[in-house]
Amino acid sequence: MNKLKVSWISAGVSSFIATYLAKDVSEIIYIDIDDQHPDSMRFIKDCEKVLGNHIQILKSPFGSVENAQLQAGLVRMSTGYTPCTNILKKRVRKEWEYAHRDFEITYVWGFDVNEKKRAENLIEAMPEFQHEFPLIEHKLTKQEVHALCEKLGVKRPAMYDMGYNNNNCIGCVRGGMGYWNKIRIDFPDVFKKRAETERKLNSRCLKECYLDELDPNRGRMSAEIIPECNIFCQFKTDI
Repeated sequence: MNKLKVSWISAGVSSFIATYLAKDVSEIIYIDIDDQHPDSMRFIKDCEKVLGNHIQILKSPFGSVENAQLQAGLVRMSTGYTPCTNILKKRVRKEWEYAHRDFEITYVWGFDVNEKKRAENLIEAMPEFQHEFPLIEHKLTKQEVHALCEKLGVKRPAMYDMGYNNNNCIGCVRGGMGYWNKIRIDFPDVFKKRAETERKLNSRCLKECYLDELDPNRGRMSAEIIPECNIFCQFKTDI
């Protein structure tokens, strides 16, 4: 059986550095979504130059977060399920896996040294694949990963410098009250559109309230932990 080592690189720093540290990566794949910050594609192209390896770009025909939500009839579920991740990322990944079902596949992941439990859970949930975690192997923290990115001469995505903890889609449905109040200021059009979609579908991003009911003074973004959105971020419930 032929072997493939694959990195599903996101537009985040951690997956880039994990790919950089991994050896003999066969394919690097990025799933593009309309709602990513425009600077994300610049970052992907910069990563491609440093990695010296072509990054394949795939995209769901649904394109955007709103399209995925309208297709599913909901914004998110209390279990953590989000149609945007499932439709825009996981379906694309599953189609790729089916097309490569005759290969023995190893995946490269960007979990850092403080995410060992997530790595263990992933191995348990995905026994049909081999897995590598270069950041854990090298005992790298998220801060050290960002420092290495800078050392390699790659400017990190703009969302980090705007004060966001990751480079998820603008208006990530997993964000807390502090996150959404920052989105309200930085990207008012996105905030308005997400609020309208919530009402249309009678489904909320926040457990506390609809976005159009959110007190502008609620939440503290520095205390909120929003995971980097990748193709396996919900593997406990719907892989």
